[in-house]
Amino acid sequence: MTFLIRKTMGRRAALRGLFKGTAVAVALPFLDCVLNESGTALAAGAPLPVRFGTWFWGLGFNPGRELKSLANHDFEFLEEAQPLVPYKKDINYFSGFNTPLDGRKLHVHFSGWVGCRTGTAPINGGEISAPTLDVLVADVIGGKTRFRSLDVSSTGDPKDSYSYRNSGSQNAGEVSPVSLYARLFGPGYVDPNGGEFKPDPAMLARQSVLSFVGDQMKEYQKKIGAADRARLDEYFTSIRQVEHQINLQLQKPEPLASCKVAKAPEETKLGDEVETVLVNHKIMTEMLAMAVACDQTRVFNMLYSQSLSRLHRRGETFIHHSLTHEEPTDPKLGYQSAVAWFNIRSMEAMADFIAAFKGIKEGDGTLLDNTLIFANTDTNYARLHALDAVPIMTVGRAGGRMKTGMHIAGNGDVITRVGLTAMRAMEVPIETWGSNSMQTANPITEVMA
Repeated sequence: MTFLIRKTMGRRAALRGLFKGTAVAVALPFLDCVLNESGTALAAGAPLPVRFGTWFWGLGFNPGRELKSLANHDFEFLEEAQPLVPYKKDINYFSGFNTPLDGRKLHVHFSGWVGCRTGTAPINGGEISAPTLDVLVADVIGGKTRFRSLDVSSTGDPKDSYSYRNSGSQNAGEVSPVSLYARLFGPGYVDPNGGEFKPDPAMLARQSVLSFVGDQMKEYQKKIGAADRARLDEYFTSIRQVEHQINLQLQKPEPLASCKVAKAPEETKLGDEVETVLVNHKIMTEMLAMAVACDQTRVFNMLYSQSLSRLHRRGETFIHHSLTHEEPTDPKLGYQSAVAWFNIRSMEAMADFIAAFKGIKEGDGTLLDNTLIFANTDTNYARLHALDAVPIMTVGRAGGRMKTGMHIAGNGDVITRVGLTAMRAMEVPIETWGSNSMQTANPITEVMA
């Protein structure tokens, strides 16, 4: 009688090679060969890691155009949230939660997100008196990976980051797809005693990191099963696709007979055009999801647009934030139609973010199943700077710790209940969270598995 004994491989397997004399490492995702027989845990018995991330968009929605509440916590996404419809079963939507200021001044487009992410209403504009919840999560799970956390901003400004230890300690966002790529897939070690180091992201993008580990990749594929080989091939294909996208941005376009040299535009801040932001957001999202899948980090933050959103359509001067105050309500439609266009683009970006995590298989599910994403904005109705019912969503099942597909109506409860729920799901040892009127010890048990 012959017994087939499954051979397991090391959890942190990586392919290694040399590039210009410098070590290059390509981390691998969790394959079946490093999991148990059911695909629910690592072969050694440890559970698959649970990751936490945040996603931010500015200026909320036009009132009543994002969600319709149904019975038994069910809901429908309406016009401005239509891009999220395919992912409804992965999302929890929290509405009707308030952000009391305890008599403190409302700092517009600031008090809302600070209260939501720190549990404390700021006294002064710019004040961050408590850590944001992602930092508290990273304190628990962030020390086990190459990066304690990864912070990314799609707007081109590294200061557009809502991750803070305190007012003087901000986690700046990575803003360039090329720089993010070099950070994630370039040389993993720099001699601290060496001279000045200037990586060549153009060369890294043009010459695939996979080409430097080709021989080892072939040997590795001989040791794994057919399902893992297929998944690994899909993973390497994804890396090459990202490399190709960046490479195109670094090359001079082919000549076009119909192209005429236009007058050089005025210098603008990188990333303010919606069209540019959407492209950069999508490329960096795909890289971020791969970094999470490879366990390079277990905590991440992505900002799509600022609370004072400067985004504008290509060729137009009106920015999103200005429109929320200056665009009149359409008498026939009953809402600000130009603002609605920006809101829908925000949800398209969020849908791209969800799709990237949901599209990566991990164990018997997906990367999204083992992740919890906390998505929030800064205001309910931007025209009035309203802080009642600021919308929040959570996405993903946190390794089975969260139920999904539910609408939770807050009925005026403090918004910190949502953040406390997320941190409890991530097993942060915290009994209460927030200060003054926002302090709570009451998580939302309906969504907790």
